[in-house]
Amino acid sequence: MLVTNRFVVDGDVATTFVERAHAALAALAARPGYRRGELVRALDDPRHWCLVTEWESVGAYRRALGGFDVKVAAVPLLAESLDEPSAYETLASAAPGGEVTVSDSDRAAAPYR
Repeated sequence: MLVTNRFVVDGDVATTFVERAHAALAALAARPGYRRGELVRALDDPRHWCLVTEWESVGAYRRALGGFDVKVAAVPLLAESLDEPSAYETLASAAPGGEVTVSDSDRAAAPYR
């Protein structure tokens, strides 16, 4: 499961945003079910940032949001992200040079294809 939280950050507060994002990423990384995470910035417009995290399941992500450190360090930052869908389930994947593997949706009896 992939979570993408997008932000638009003015240059005068970018340093503070980055510090807060690092703290949020560290808090999320300490939770069970966390697989990886990245703070990325758009090459074309440096005001646009994204905090991307990968989780073993929707449940693991939702439980992580309830952790005390996450409530303190991550939730206030995540509340400032753009108001749009942020949680995505994996329906197909491929390793470098590999075949496409299709996964069933957790939301339906059959995968979306």
